[in-house]
Amino acid sequence: MDVQEQRRVLVECLGLRTPPVAVAFREEAPAGLPRIPTPEPAGCGYWRAAAEGSAFATVASDHHGCPVGAHTHGVPLPVEKQQELQGLIGTMVGLEYLKMEEVPSIPHRTARFGAALYAPLEKAEFAPDVVLVRGNARQLMLLAEAAQSAGISGAEPALGRPTCAVIPQALQSGRTAVSFGCVGNRVYTGAADDEAYFAIPGARLEALAERLEVMARANRELEAFHRGRLKASEKEG
Repeated sequence: MDVQEQRRVLVECLGLRTPPVAVAFREEAPAGLPRIPTPEPAGCGYWRAAAEGSAFATVASDHHGCPVGAHTHGVPLPVEKQQELQGLIGTMVGLEYLKMEEVPSIPHRTARFGAALYAPLEKAEFAPDVVLVRGNARQLMLLAEAAQSAGISGAEPALGRPTCAVIPQALQSGRTAVSFGCVGNRVYTGAADDEAYFAIPGARLEALAERLEVMARANRELEAFHRGRLKASEKEG
């Protein structure tokens, strides 16, 4: 099953409104892939740009606008941005949004950051390290069932904040990861209140897509079965 077929399975089986996004990390951007013309105020803004159809690369400085996102992606920060990160964390702690002891446990890349590549999955000319799917509860339920059936389901609980940590969590575990989407992510991506994220390691995408077709078909048949039972019970009542 090639990438185009995997993408077709994701979109058709789930009925996605937002295209899946391919993300990869490389030492440098490949020739022919342009750099993002204008840096986003937050790294998750690049998810939106890719979902809207753009394929591009970013370098470290393109992630300095969001110190938290830079931390999760392993982007080295200049001194003033390190101070901004500490100030932002202090604000979150002061609001009781975050506990200081939680900070070290936030998933983050430890490998050297060179370039991050983004594209709609269907347009990606690079092998994705992670595929991001944004969807509603029913769509993510199907993905979770497919991941469990394929034996690639993550063991960690679903993330809240920061949403961008879902990428290193999937990378480091080699398994799927889920984020409900933090308030910052919803502002920068336009994600609706009923949407969340499912991150799939690129190397596991084919295995998940194969099982997703099975799970989607099974759910359609089971829905018909349960609706029939419900209708029968209502007649009896």
